[in-house]
Amino acid sequence: MLGGFAAWFLLGRETAPPCNGLAEDTRVQKSVGQDVHPSMSCAALGQAIVKATTGSEPGRHNQTQTQAMKDVLFALGSGQSKQLDLDPALRVPIATALADYAPDMHEMLAGLDSTYVTKAGRDTPPWEAGGTHHLAVPANSFRKTLRAVAEDPQAYALLRMAETRTAAGQLAAVTADATGSELSLPPTKNARALGIMDGVADAALSQDAQEARRWHAAVFDRLITEQADQAEPAGRLTATWLQELKNTPEQQRAERLHTQGVDMARTWAQARTMDEPTRQELLAKIENSARNAHKEGKH
Repeated sequence: MLGGFAAWFLLGRETAPPCNGLAEDTRVQKSVGQDVHPSMSCAALGQAIVKATTGSEPGRHNQTQTQAMKDVLFALGSGQSKQLDLDPALRVPIATALADYAPDMHEMLAGLDSTYVTKAGRDTPPWEAGGTHHLAVPANSFRKTLRAVAEDPQAYALLRMAETRTAAGQLAAVTADATGSELSLPPTKNARALGIMDGVADAALSQDAQEARRWHAAVFDRLITEQADQAEPAGRLTATWLQELKNTPEQQRAERLHTQGVDMARTWAQARTMDEPTRQELLAKIENSARNAHKEGKH
Protein backbone atom coordinates (compact mmCIF):
# COMPACT_ATOMS: atom_id res chain seq x y z
CA MET A 1 0.00 0.00 0.00
CA LEU A 2 2.84 2.39 0.90
CA GLY A 3 4.64 1.45 -2.28
CA GLY A 4 1.53 2.17 -4.31
CA PHE A 5 1.15 5.56 -2.66
CA ALA A 6 4.80 6.40 -3.34
CA ALA A 7 4.43 5.43 -6.99
CA TRP A 8 1.28 7.51 -7.31
CA PHE A 9 3.00 10.48 -5.66
CA LEU A 10 6.04 10.31 -7.93
CA LEU A 11 4.00 9.79 -11.08
CA GLY A 12 1.66 12.56 -10.05
CA ARG A 13 4.54 14.99 -9.90
CA GLU A 14 5.63 14.24 -13.46
CA THR A 15 2.56 15.62 -15.18
CA ALA A 16 4.38 18.34 -17.14
CA PRO A 17 4.93 17.28 -20.77
CA PRO A 18 8.50 17.39 -22.13
CA CYS A 19 9.77 20.62 -23.70
CA ASN A 20 7.04 22.51 -21.83
CA GLY A 21 4.44 20.97 -24.14
CA LEU A 22 5.55 23.05 -27.12
CA ALA A 23 5.94 20.05 -29.42
CA GLU A 24 2.38 18.94 -28.58
CA ASP A 25 0.80 22.37 -29.02
CA THR A 26 -1.25 22.38 -32.24
CA ARG A 27 -0.62 26.07 -32.96
CA VAL A 28 3.12 25.64 -32.50
CA GLN A 29 3.10 22.53 -34.69
CA LYS A 30 1.31 24.46 -37.42
CA SER A 31 3.38 27.65 -37.29
CA VAL A 32 6.85 26.31 -36.47
CA GLY A 33 6.58 23.55 -39.06
CA GLN A 34 5.98 19.95 -39.92
CA ASP A 35 9.25 18.86 -38.31
CA VAL A 36 7.74 19.52 -34.86
CA HIS A 37 6.48 16.33 -33.21
CA PRO A 38 6.04 15.17 -29.59
CA SER A 39 8.93 12.71 -29.62
CA MET A 40 11.61 15.20 -30.72
CA SER A 41 14.36 16.37 -28.37
CA CYS A 42 14.11 19.80 -26.78
CA ALA A 43 17.39 20.80 -28.43
CA ALA A 44 15.98 19.92 -31.87
CA LEU A 45 12.80 21.79 -31.04
CA GLY A 46 14.85 24.85 -30.07
CA GLN A 47 16.65 24.74 -33.42
CA ALA A 48 13.32 24.44 -35.24
CA ILE A 49 11.95 27.48 -33.38
CA VAL A 50 14.97 29.62 -34.30
CA LYS A 51 14.73 28.52 -37.94
CA ALA A 52 10.99 29.20 -38.15
CA THR A 53 11.02 32.61 -36.45
CA THR A 54 14.10 34.31 -37.92
CA GLY A 55 14.82 35.31 -41.49
CA SER A 56 17.83 35.70 -43.74
CA GLU A 57 18.09 39.40 -42.83
CA PRO A 58 18.45 40.17 -39.10
CA GLY A 59 15.44 41.91 -37.64
CA ARG A 60 13.27 41.48 -40.75
CA HIS A 61 10.33 39.08 -40.50
CA ASN A 62 7.37 38.08 -42.60
CA GLN A 63 3.95 37.32 -41.14
CA THR A 64 4.59 33.57 -40.96
CA GLN A 65 7.82 33.98 -38.98
CA THR A 66 6.32 36.51 -36.58
CA GLN A 67 3.20 34.41 -36.04
CA ALA A 68 5.42 31.44 -35.16
CA MET A 69 7.23 33.54 -32.54
CA LYS A 70 3.91 34.72 -31.14
CA ASP A 71 2.53 31.18 -30.93
CA VAL A 72 5.63 29.97 -29.06
CA LEU A 73 5.46 32.85 -26.57
CA PHE A 74 1.75 32.30 -25.95
CA ALA A 75 2.25 28.56 -25.47
CA LEU A 76 4.92 29.27 -22.86
CA GLY A 77 3.57 32.28 -21.02
CA SER A 78 -0.21 31.96 -20.97
CA GLY A 79 -0.54 29.35 -18.21
CA GLN A 80 -2.11 30.12 -14.84
CA SER A 81 1.11 29.68 -12.86
CA LYS A 82 3.08 32.84 -12.12
CA GLN A 83 6.35 30.99 -12.63
CA LEU A 84 7.52 29.13 -15.72
CA ASP A 85 10.05 26.32 -15.35
CA LEU A 86 11.49 26.30 -18.87
CA ASP A 87 13.42 23.30 -20.14
CA PRO A 88 17.13 24.29 -20.05
CA ALA A 89 17.64 23.21 -23.68
CA LEU A 90 15.07 25.81 -24.80
CA ARG A 91 16.45 28.86 -22.98
CA VAL A 92 19.20 29.93 -25.38
CA PRO A 93 17.17 29.14 -28.55
CA ILE A 94 14.19 31.18 -27.27
CA ALA A 95 16.56 34.03 -26.40
CA THR A 96 18.21 33.79 -29.83
CA ALA A 97 14.85 34.02 -31.56
CA LEU A 98 13.63 36.86 -29.34
CA ALA A 99 16.81 38.87 -29.84
CA ASP A 100 16.01 39.01 -33.55
CA TYR A 101 12.83 40.91 -32.57
CA ALA A 102 14.77 43.45 -30.49
CA PRO A 103 12.69 46.55 -31.41
CA ASP A 104 9.47 44.70 -30.52
CA MET A 105 11.05 43.37 -27.34
CA HIS A 106 12.03 46.96 -26.45
CA GLU A 107 8.44 48.16 -26.84
CA MET A 108 6.98 45.23 -24.89
CA LEU A 109 9.48 45.79 -22.08
CA ALA A 110 8.82 49.53 -21.89
CA GLY A 111 5.06 49.10 -22.22
CA LEU A 112 4.44 52.66 -23.38
CA ASP A 113 3.27 52.08 -26.96
CA SER A 114 -0.49 51.43 -27.04
CA THR A 115 -0.23 49.52 -30.34
CA TYR A 116 1.64 46.75 -28.55
CA VAL A 117 -1.19 46.52 -26.02
CA THR A 118 -4.10 46.52 -28.47
CA LYS A 119 -2.43 43.95 -30.74
CA ALA A 120 -1.25 41.60 -27.98
CA GLY A 121 -4.23 39.23 -28.09
CA ARG A 122 -3.68 35.62 -29.07
CA ASP A 123 -5.92 35.83 -32.13
CA THR A 124 -4.65 39.24 -33.27
CA PRO A 125 -2.18 38.67 -36.12
CA PRO A 126 1.20 40.39 -36.48
CA TRP A 127 1.06 43.72 -38.27
CA GLU A 128 3.34 45.23 -40.90
CA ALA A 129 5.10 48.57 -40.44
CA GLY A 130 8.49 49.86 -41.48
CA GLY A 131 9.19 46.98 -43.84
CA THR A 132 8.71 44.16 -41.33
CA HIS A 133 6.03 42.39 -39.31
CA HIS A 134 5.77 43.14 -35.61
CA LEU A 135 5.25 40.98 -32.55
CA ALA A 136 3.13 41.68 -29.47
CA VAL A 137 2.04 39.51 -26.53
CA PRO A 138 0.63 40.50 -23.11
CA ALA A 139 3.21 42.03 -20.76
CA ASN A 140 2.68 39.58 -17.90
CA SER A 141 3.15 36.45 -20.00
CA PHE A 142 6.10 38.02 -21.82
CA ARG A 143 7.90 38.85 -18.57
CA LYS A 144 7.17 35.39 -17.18
CA THR A 145 8.85 33.84 -20.21
CA LEU A 146 11.80 36.25 -19.95
CA ARG A 147 12.36 35.30 -16.31
CA ALA A 148 12.40 31.61 -17.26
CA VAL A 149 14.77 32.19 -20.19
CA ALA A 150 17.06 34.34 -18.02
CA GLU A 151 17.94 31.45 -15.73
CA ASP A 152 20.58 30.68 -18.35
CA PRO A 153 23.16 33.51 -18.09
CA GLN A 154 24.13 33.19 -21.76
CA ALA A 155 20.49 33.62 -22.75
CA TYR A 156 20.12 36.64 -20.49
CA ALA A 157 23.30 38.26 -21.79
CA LEU A 158 22.08 37.77 -25.35
CA LEU A 159 18.79 39.54 -24.59
CA ARG A 160 20.50 42.26 -22.55
CA MET A 161 22.84 43.01 -25.42
CA ALA A 162 19.96 43.14 -27.90
CA GLU A 163 18.17 45.65 -25.67
CA THR A 164 21.41 47.65 -25.22
CA ARG A 165 21.87 48.06 -28.96
CA THR A 166 18.21 49.00 -29.41
CA ALA A 167 18.40 51.54 -26.59
CA ALA A 168 21.49 53.12 -28.13
CA GLY A 169 19.70 53.32 -31.48
CA GLN A 170 16.74 55.05 -29.87
CA LEU A 171 18.99 57.71 -28.36
CA ALA A 172 20.98 58.22 -31.55
CA ALA A 173 17.75 58.80 -33.50
CA VAL A 174 16.70 61.81 -31.39
CA THR A 175 17.04 64.91 -33.57
CA ALA A 176 19.40 67.73 -32.62
CA ASP A 177 16.54 70.21 -32.13
CA ALA A 178 14.28 67.89 -30.10
CA THR A 179 12.58 69.33 -27.03
CA GLY A 180 9.89 68.25 -24.58
CA SER A 181 8.67 64.66 -24.90
CA GLU A 182 10.63 64.14 -28.12
CA LEU A 183 13.77 64.66 -26.05
CA SER A 184 12.75 62.92 -22.83
CA LEU A 185 10.69 59.93 -24.01
CA PRO A 186 13.43 57.84 -25.69
CA PRO A 187 15.83 57.79 -22.69
CA THR A 188 12.92 57.30 -20.29
CA LYS A 189 11.63 54.33 -22.31
CA ASN A 190 15.16 52.92 -22.39
CA ALA A 191 15.38 53.17 -18.61
CA ARG A 192 12.03 51.38 -18.25
CA ALA A 193 13.04 48.57 -20.61
CA LEU A 194 16.44 48.10 -18.98
CA GLY A 195 14.88 48.37 -15.52
CA ILE A 196 12.45 45.56 -16.38
CA MET A 197 15.47 43.52 -17.51
CA ASP A 198 17.11 44.21 -14.13
CA GLY A 199 14.02 42.88 -12.36
CA VAL A 200 13.97 39.85 -14.66
CA ALA A 201 17.57 39.12 -13.70
CA ASP A 202 16.82 39.40 -9.98
CA ALA A 203 13.87 37.01 -10.32
CA ALA A 204 15.95 34.50 -12.28
CA LEU A 205 18.86 34.45 -9.83
CA SER A 206 19.39 31.47 -7.57
CA GLN A 207 18.88 32.02 -3.84
CA ASP A 208 22.29 30.42 -3.37
CA ALA A 209 24.87 33.22 -3.20
CA GLN A 210 27.59 31.21 -4.92
CA GLU A 211 25.27 30.24 -7.78
CA ALA A 212 24.20 33.87 -8.12
CA ARG A 213 27.83 35.00 -8.36
CA ARG A 214 28.50 32.41 -11.06
CA TRP A 215 25.44 33.61 -12.99
CA HIS A 216 26.59 37.23 -12.86
CA ALA A 217 30.15 36.29 -13.82
CA ALA A 218 28.91 34.41 -16.89
CA VAL A 219 26.69 37.33 -17.93
CA PHE A 220 29.50 39.87 -17.61
CA ASP A 221 32.03 37.62 -19.33
CA ARG A 222 29.69 37.59 -22.32
CA LEU A 223 28.84 41.30 -22.27
CA ILE A 224 32.38 42.67 -22.01
CA THR A 225 33.49 40.69 -25.05
CA GLU A 226 30.81 42.27 -27.26
CA GLN A 227 31.89 44.69 -29.97
CA ALA A 228 30.17 47.78 -31.40
CA ASP A 229 30.74 49.73 -34.60
CA GLN A 230 31.96 53.12 -33.41
CA ALA A 231 31.57 54.70 -36.85
CA GLU A 232 27.90 55.33 -35.97
CA PRO A 233 26.49 57.31 -32.99
CA ALA A 234 24.54 54.29 -31.70
CA GLY A 235 27.66 52.15 -31.87
CA ARG A 236 29.67 54.74 -29.95
CA LEU A 237 27.04 54.85 -27.20
CA THR A 238 27.06 51.05 -26.99
CA ALA A 239 30.86 50.86 -27.00
CA THR A 240 31.16 53.53 -24.30
CA TRP A 241 28.78 51.70 -22.00
CA LEU A 242 30.50 48.36 -22.59
CA GLN A 243 33.87 49.93 -21.77
CA GLU A 244 32.47 51.49 -18.59
CA LEU A 245 31.13 48.08 -17.54
CA LYS A 246 34.49 46.48 -18.31
CA ASN A 247 36.30 49.11 -16.24
CA THR A 248 34.02 48.52 -13.24
CA PRO A 249 35.46 46.14 -10.60
CA GLU A 250 33.88 42.71 -10.84
CA GLN A 251 32.17 42.89 -7.46
CA GLN A 252 30.47 46.15 -8.45
CA ARG A 253 29.29 45.17 -11.93
CA ALA A 254 25.90 43.85 -10.81
CA GLU A 255 25.07 47.21 -9.28
CA ARG A 256 26.50 49.03 -12.31
CA LEU A 257 24.11 47.11 -14.53
CA HIS A 258 21.20 48.70 -12.66
CA THR A 259 22.40 52.17 -13.67
CA GLN A 260 22.69 51.37 -17.39
CA GLY A 261 19.73 53.49 -18.47
CA VAL A 262 21.09 56.52 -16.60
CA ASP A 263 24.69 55.89 -17.70
CA MET A 264 23.79 55.68 -21.38
CA ALA A 265 21.59 58.78 -21.12
CA ARG A 266 24.39 60.70 -19.42
CA THR A 267 26.84 59.84 -22.20
CA TRP A 268 24.24 60.83 -24.78
CA ALA A 269 23.43 64.12 -23.04
CA GLN A 270 27.11 65.03 -22.89
CA ALA A 271 27.52 64.35 -26.59
CA ARG A 272 24.57 66.69 -27.26
CA THR A 273 26.13 69.40 -25.04
CA MET A 274 22.81 69.61 -23.20
CA ASP A 275 22.52 72.51 -20.76
CA GLU A 276 22.99 71.55 -17.11
CA PRO A 277 19.44 72.24 -15.76
CA THR A 278 17.84 70.23 -18.58
CA ARG A 279 20.36 67.42 -18.13
CA GLN A 280 19.87 67.15 -14.37
CA GLU A 281 16.09 67.19 -14.63
CA LEU A 282 16.13 64.56 -17.38
CA LEU A 283 18.56 62.25 -15.55
CA ALA A 284 16.44 62.41 -12.40
CA LYS A 285 13.36 61.41 -14.41
CA ILE A 286 15.29 58.56 -16.07
CA GLU A 287 16.61 57.28 -12.74
CA ASN A 288 13.10 57.22 -11.29
CA SER A 289 11.78 55.38 -14.37
CA ALA A 290 14.48 52.72 -14.06
CA ARG A 291 13.89 52.23 -10.34
CA ASN A 292 10.13 51.73 -10.72
CA ALA A 293 10.57 49.36 -13.67
CA HIS A 294 13.12 47.30 -11.73
CA LYS A 295 10.45 46.55 -9.12
CA GLU A 296 7.91 45.66 -11.83
CA GLY A 297 10.27 43.26 -13.58
CA LYS A 298 10.54 40.96 -10.58
CA HIS A 299 6.84 40.09 -10.62
